[in-house]
Amino acid sequence: MTADDGGTSRAVRATGEDSGAREAAGRTAGESAGKRAEGSGPSAGRPDRDAAHRDASGRDVEDSGDEGGDPLALRLEALILGAERRYTPFQAARAAGVSMDLASRFWRAMGFADIGQAKALTEADVLALRRLAGLVEAGLLSEPMAVQVARSTGQTTARLADWQIDSFLEGLTEPQEPGMTRTEITYPLVELLLPELEEFLVYVWRRQLAAATGRVVQAQDDAEMVDRRLAVGFADLVGFTRLTRRLEEEELGELVEAFETTAADLVAAHGGRLIKTLGDEVLYAADDAGTAAEIGLRLIETLTHDETMPELRVGIAFGTVTTRMGDVFGTTVNLASRLTSIAPKDAVLVDGAFAEELARSGDAPKSEAEAAASASPEEVEKYRFALQPMWQRPVRGLGVVEPWLLTRRN
Repeated sequence: MTADDGGTSRAVRATGEDSGAREAAGRTAGESAGKRAEGSGPSAGRPDRDAAHRDASGRDVEDSGDEGGDPLALRLEALILGAERRYTPFQAARAAGVSMDLASRFWRAMGFADIGQAKALTEADVLALRRLAGLVEAGLLSEPMAVQVARSTGQTTARLADWQIDSFLEGLTEPQEPGMTRTEITYPLVELLLPELEEFLVYVWRRQLAAATGRVVQAQDDAEMVDRRLAVGFADLVGFTRLTRRLEEEELGELVEAFETTAADLVAAHGGRLIKTLGDEVLYAADDAGTAAEIGLRLIETLTHDETMPELRVGIAFGTVTTRMGDVFGTTVNLASRLTSIAPKDAVLVDGAFAEELARSGDAPKSEAEAAASASPEEVEKYRFALQPMWQRPVRGLGVVEPWLLTRRN
């Protein structure tokens, strides 16, 4: 899309508001949690009498045009968002100069519920709408891309917000004095933490953005920016379903948190990227096979020495991977998952392409027998890893594969 002068001017205005507006927009973009609690998803203009008396979390409010409900909850909302409720969805869309249809698409993409025409939106919500629309008008983003930006940001920050409330604030707001409720302690605590957490969020985001940009710049060609050759690994706790029946909920939660924390630390420390965690399973990726192999073996070695942890299985595959919104897809990912399901306990299975990549990089010999016969003991010992071929077997949806058992030399 090519923008005219008016569109460009609008985009400049949208991204260059006064400092107060920038701060409000920063709070809006950086704290989707606040809007998640507040509710800011406009409907598509369809009357909804029930929705008009709910906020986005589904809680009842006394009147769609008044700030009904718990006064302290509304004060917390205003504190987090940096502004009080002022607009209905229709008013916010009109103030931002966008259609109700586009406004609804943006808010739903960010994960916010439809709220009818309740007065639940703030000046920061209007500015966020104006900025997204301005980027589209200026031709910097297509409309589908702007919606995707909204969706990826909403999904990521929603999970972050849930974790912070469930695991962080819950522990810090235990009543310190008799007669004080958790809610009464929460307000001054949030007031103190909010600016620090906001600054830290922006810092981490910039660091991650710089790292991701660096990986894209190093890509061989434009196609590789989307469809890249990566090593993808799954690590899965053995017998987790049985554990869920045997352990108390709190014990199970502590085990999962310990596993995810250990996995995340090891993946990051050795140069991989944690794609996602699924309770008893983690998915990670690395640019090269050697890094992925080191992470897989480190996970096994670390958890083997932890008596509180069950056994672990790891499967790794190497090949073309499609990346979307921070996730990875494709046959390579499916193969890594299948290898994990058939791996022995406390062992790492890899596919043939991964084994070839390790041999190509000099991290492992393709054949231990050939390596021993054609090289001196000193040359053989330079390899970091050893590969042992396993029995070929059919894998559902992927045909017959030949897995290799990956071990560390010496």
